[in-house]
Amino acid sequence: MSVARVLVDGAQADTVSVADRGLSYGDGLFETIRFVHGHAPLWLRHMERLHEGCRRLGIPSVDAESCLREALAVSVGVEHAVVRITLTRGAGARGYAPPALPTPTRIVAAFDAPAMHGEIYQQGVRVRWCRTRLGLQPVLAGMKHLNRLEQVMARSEWSDASIHEGLLLDLEGRVVCATMANLFVVIDGALVTPSVDRCGVAGVARAEVLSVRPDAQVTTLSPDQLQRASEVFLCSSVRGILPVQAVGDTVYGPGPVTRAMQHHWRGLGYPMEQA
Repeated sequence: MSVARVLVDGAQADTVSVADRGLSYGDGLFETIRFVHGHAPLWLRHMERLHEGCRRLGIPSVDAESCLREALAVSVGVEHAVVRITLTRGAGARGYAPPALPTPTRIVAAFDAPAMHGEIYQQGVRVRWCRTRLGLQPVLAGMKHLNRLEQVMARSEWSDASIHEGLLLDLEGRVVCATMANLFVVIDGALVTPSVDRCGVAGVARAEVLSVRPDAQVTTLSPDQLQRASEVFLCSSVRGILPVQAVGDTVYGPGPVTRAMQHHWRGLGYPMEQA
């Protein structure tokens, strides 16, 4: 995956200040947005989450129209692009205390979207359990903040190319999400997704699924309950709806709920195969 173009505060650049709080403390937020032929079907959801994160962290928010212009500028000519918008609190004096009048740093970068093969959307992916657990922090829960060390440590646990993802538990042993995706399961006919009010990221793809299926239950989920599921799927704004064929030694098969959500995803304008 190679960078196509980068804008820093609206100008072509690929560096930021060494005093930037995003670098020093992970003080900021980011959105990773899938563009197809210059269109981002979930753009509004990404902007809503970014604005809400800014509100919660006390960072001046970005102008959505300016962000869209910059996203289109860096991704022009890239048929299948992933645009990352990073917003930090900006440069500041040494120490944790945030500046009274922050000047945020905005980085907009475009990448080639990861290759996607139709086989994984038909047959599903293999997933493992991670040893790394997510700490409980309701103040930060749901936001896509810049500190992703828990996910980095979890992803470092395996190198087997046949394992697509890893599932994460919280410190109390409850299922939360995958390292780069949210999780949905079907148990006794009901669609269920773990709550992310104490840890984890409230993904925009997750929000889209919940809007389509308002009957879905947002609740706690244990590994034992997951074993009883008839369907399991992952969702992310970049990769879409991915059926899970196995979690460790427990085997699943794509079912009607998963297929219906894949159909919805195609209807939004996302391809299910792109080599």
